[in-house]
Amino acid sequence: MEKAKISVIQLFALMFIFELGTALVVSYGVTAGKEAWLATLFGLCGGIVLFFIHYYVMRQYPNLPLTGYARKIFGNYIGWTIGLLYVTYFLYIAARNLREFGDLLISSTLPNTPALAVNILMILAVCYVLYLGIEVVARSAEVFIIILILLGVAGNLAVLFSGYVDFHQLQPFLENGWKPVFTTAFPRIIAFPFGEMIVFTMLYPYLNRSEAVKKVWLSAIISSGLILSYTTALNIAVLGVENVERSTFPLLSTIGKVNLFDFIQRLDVIVVFTLLLTVFFKAIIYFYCAVIGMADLFKLNFRHVVFPTGVILLILSMAIASNFVEHSEEGRFIIPYYLHSTFLISLPLLMLLVVLVRSRLMNKTN
Repeated sequence: MEKAKISVIQLFALMFIFELGTALVVSYGVTAGKEAWLATLFGLCGGIVLFFIHYYVMRQYPNLPLTGYARKIFGNYIGWTIGLLYVTYFLYIAARNLREFGDLLISSTLPNTPALAVNILMILAVCYVLYLGIEVVARSAEVFIIILILLGVAGNLAVLFSGYVDFHQLQPFLENGWKPVFTTAFPRIIAFPFGEMIVFTMLYPYLNRSEAVKKVWLSAIISSGLILSYTTALNIAVLGVENVERSTFPLLSTIGKVNLFDFIQRLDVIVVFTLLLTVFFKAIIYFYCAVIGMADLFKLNFRHVVFPTGVILLILSMAIASNFVEHSEEGRFIIPYYLHSTFLISLPLLMLLVVLVRSRLMNKTN
């Protein structure tokens, strides 16, 4: 692995930006209807439970990434295979993020630009930053989180003063009961985006103050979860639940309604730039963890893996779906139940179980 250290503030910035990711812009939790914001809060609670699972296992192997302690838990052969599966999973999700960024940019600002051209530029930037190392990524996140917060405050104030916000559109509360809320929160929202935080188990050895990881992780997941819940409620209050369900990028539609004094309008750039920041860092983190996972499993220098893997990521981002509708359907109905449930919930629970059983057996023998 790379010889690097990241600070507590840098880790928080990376986690916060990562959690917002594409979830801030895409249709999120809409299967719960008007209670999508509530489903997000329940998903947040599930994400906190998942954190404590990761935290307990990580503390047993503080100097190893996920691909390393998987081999310690399951043995060299099974653990190595599980590590390789996680690397493949990280690479696939990075490709999905890259695809979503390209589709939003094309639909909002560059309608005549080929998706391949946008994705090539994005992957070149990702590969360049990763080649410089995780410390460069972390320092960049410290700067861009401030820009992200300023953009968020400006965009929210513009929407609130626009006169289009009608919180009565969130009523009646629980019109269809609790079932849609729970079926949306589990496993969809608990997996995306809160369960995706498992990727930071690959970065845990880089933290210069490992004892602070609990506070940092919980602070990042709770703050980002509250923002996602609020944003979902705001979209419904402005557009109505029917329009949110039909919209590909509801936040883009919400801020597109802003027209203050017939002068301040066309603020779509705020959403596009926000997505550029969040998806850029999310793709970088997934890609970097896939690269250092490969370096750990195959005993390679991670810098030698960056550019060849970048080519694979580019091809994968174009091949995973024929269009954005198909891409969204996979993300809504297939991936949460098959990929996310396995890699973000089932396998971490299995690791915890094995660690607990092994610990108890060792205590008995002693």
